[in-house]
Amino acid sequence: MNDDDFTPSADHFLARNAEWVAEFEPRGLPVSPGRRVAIVACMDSRMPLFPILGLDRGDAHLIRNAGGVVTDDVIRSLTLSQRALGTREIILVHHTDCGLQKVTEVGFNEQLEDELGVRPPWSLEAFTDPYADTRQSMKRLLHSPFIAHKDHIRGFVYDVENGRLDEVAVD
Repeated sequence: MNDDDFTPSADHFLARNAEWVAEFEPRGLPVSPGRRVAIVACMDSRMPLFPILGLDRGDAHLIRNAGGVVTDDVIRSLTLSQRALGTREIILVHHTDCGLQKVTEVGFNEQLEDELGVRPPWSLEAFTDPYADTRQSMKRLLHSPFIAHKDHIRGFVYDVENGRLDEVAVD
């Protein structure tokens, strides 16, 4: 990919939104998700979470970041989701062929430092095995004092080649 191939998308999104609005049927959905679940997933564009999980609008809170990693900010969002908005279940969805498998923490940070003169204050959380990383994220949730409801935490790895979810046991 190079910048010569880049076309901004905002105008496309506005046109699609106009189509959405023409068909929009307000359902008076509450702010609390109907299935009382929060889903933490990777931001990868190959993971259409609604069809993968059979979700409808209003079913779940969706929290996405690079790798679907449980960071302090994810714990912040999950804490609000549980304590103020009634969720009781957490689902993690990592995936095969993740971009974080293609970089190293040290190499990425060195590249940024060479280019910018400073290393980032945050951890990249690069990994080699999505199953091991899912387990690590589950353990972070189980050990966090801020996560009130820990009885229903499950993790999965989505296979980008066949669309299947494989469950990951915490131990």
